[in-house]
Amino acid sequence: MSNMKLISAAVITASFALASQAALAYNAGDVFVRGGVAKTNTGSGNGNVAGDSLNVQSESGFTFGAGYLLTDKVGLELNSSEKFEHELNTASAGGVGSIDRLPINLLVNYYPMGGLDSRVQPYVGAGLNYTRFSGEPSGFNVDESYGVIGQAGVDLAITQNILLNGYVSYADVSADINANGAGQVGEIDIEPVTIGGGVTYRF
Repeated sequence: MSNMKLISAAVITASFALASQAALAYNAGDVFVRGGVAKTNTGSGNGNVAGDSLNVQSESGFTFGAGYLLTDKVGLELNSSEKFEHELNTASAGGVGSIDRLPINLLVNYYPMGGLDSRVQPYVGAGLNYTRFSGEPSGFNVDESYGVIGQAGVDLAITQNILLNGYVSYADVSADINANGAGQVGEIDIEPVTIGGGVTYRF
């Protein structure tokens, strides 16, 4: 009798373990939200203003997003962040103020291990980036930017619903700089490489 109880308990435990592991697979219809922090490296040589070279300094901030899996391996993701406040420098004048950058990204992600029972779920994605600038130095305004973005990341399952996330992304951001009453006087051209991490919650 004791052996039967032990066998039954083992079978039940194994069944729960298998069910739990299967629930870690990414499947069509899954919905997730993400939140975390990221650092954007803007590089150097970020355009020009009035004939002077422009540098946009790197910055960090909070990020967030949400996604939906259309199939086991393909999904959509919409993500953004708080405004990144970048310090601005020119070759001749040094620090000339700051500018706020708000990116909004819509991507199609591919999950090579989607549908498979794995705690590690890597992904790659590509899509469109919209960037809005605000808080420009007095007398200037910067147009909106539309470009492409690519990303690669990984989710590591801690529980059925909670995953740790890490990613890197690259975007193409370019916009005209205008002076009040004088029209276009330059261009801001940055290719931000963003490295971030945080938590994914899957419903």
